[in-house]
Amino acid sequence: VQLQASGGGLVQAGGSLSVSCAASGLTFGNYTVAWFRQAPGLEREFVTGISYSGRVTRIVDSVKGRFTISRDNAKNTVLLRMNSLKPEDTAVYYCAADTVRSWPALMASQYDYWGQGTQVTVSS
Repeated sequence: VQLQASGGGLVQAGGSLSVSCAASGLTFGNYTVAWFRQAPGLEREFVTGISYSGRVTRIVDSVKGRFTISRDNAKNTVLLRMNSLKPEDTAVYYCAADTVRSWPALMASQYDYWGQGTQVTVSS
């Protein structure tokens, strides 16, 4: 099982960026998927998640209205669209899959598979 996160980069504040997560070795459509992020010196934190069907999403207040998660189960991918980026959004972004719950959990320990992370840097 492998999750591959891609699409990070450097963007100016107020700009947009999309990161995607592609899965191999498992059928993504069977699992809840989430994006976490980790800034230097801080703990990994939940950003947003989406149920296996795509009907249920969960998002933290700090990115609500700016970030959108979506999934294409036919392509085994999950996309995170980030708009109106702020310097405080700078972090390594990780995708993760939960094989147990049908709704996005908040704790990193509840996810079974992780991607390698992709760096998102927002300059002021």
